[in-house]
Amino acid sequence: MSKLDQQTVLAMHRTMCRIRYFEEAASAKYKEGDLPGFIHLSIGQEACAVGVCSTLEPSDYITSTHRGHGHCLAKGGDAKLMMAELFAKQAGYSQGRGGSMHIADVSVGMLGANGIVGQSMPLGVGAALTAQVKESGAVAVAFFGEGASGAGVAHEAMNMASLWRLPLVFFCEANRYAELSPYETHVPVANVADRAPAYDMPGVTIDGGDVLAVHETMREAVARARGGQGPSLIEAKTYRWHGHYEGDPQVYKPEGETEAEKKGDPILRVEAVLKERFGVAEAALTAAHAEEKAAIADAVTFAEQAPDPTPDGLTANVYAEMGGV
Repeated sequence: MSKLDQQTVLAMHRTMCRIRYFEEAASAKYKEGDLPGFIHLSIGQEACAVGVCSTLEPSDYITSTHRGHGHCLAKGGDAKLMMAELFAKQAGYSQGRGGSMHIADVSVGMLGANGIVGQSMPLGVGAALTAQVKESGAVAVAFFGEGASGAGVAHEAMNMASLWRLPLVFFCEANRYAELSPYETHVPVANVADRAPAYDMPGVTIDGGDVLAVHETMREAVARARGGQGPSLIEAKTYRWHGHYEGDPQVYKPEGETEAEKKGDPILRVEAVLKERFGVAEAALTAAHAEEKAAIADAVTFAEQAPDPTPDGLTANVYAEMGGV
């Protein structure tokens, strides 16, 4: 299995905690009415973002979905700038113009979340093609959900990536529901990864709650992509604890399902590994939780105190105006 050392696993654990506390804080502030627009949280899916991004270099790219906070943090995004963006503040990544569904930090290779289902995949093709043409050695990862797997653009992207042998990994976070629809009502195959042979690429289905399994599988796929052998399709079976959007009543979920899934908390699972395999003391894990929770509290304070955008910035980054027709 994995040859990961203790420090690497500790770092992954800490990032998972950071994502969890960021999402919980965002949830609380949304419910208090402080965040405009919609937010889509990834609580319960932390092992996917962290397992993937722990295999990547700063120069590698990721493309995200509407549920992108965890991806951005795992790729090295700044929690303060992210939180400020959620608050629509001038200090945010996009000066408050993009909000949750457009979180991006090109400086760390996070090319952006977006609200169009499946669009991460052609964007990933573009990033991988750029790396190939420039011979930079970079790899791209396109996150998507199983709800996007039936979109025409998903199949176009996989076909093109395989045809050109692009350095790209398609990573499906299969969280059981596409918005409000259970998996089996919109996907005719047992696993999204079963479609990989049709595009002449490896496909594998893994436990998305096991951060070490995600890391190990991704490590192999990234090495394959970086070595010029083309794309792979990885499907990680995971589960989102909250609804499709914050405020979703989740009436489509069977009673007791979420509570049952929480027993397999990916953070508790990696903590068990750290204690049993590496002998890490409970106190060290508790300290990591406390430090990451405090850092997110600081991010919230930063966002709350940051100034709002001013009217004189309304036309900033507007490069042309349409004349009369």
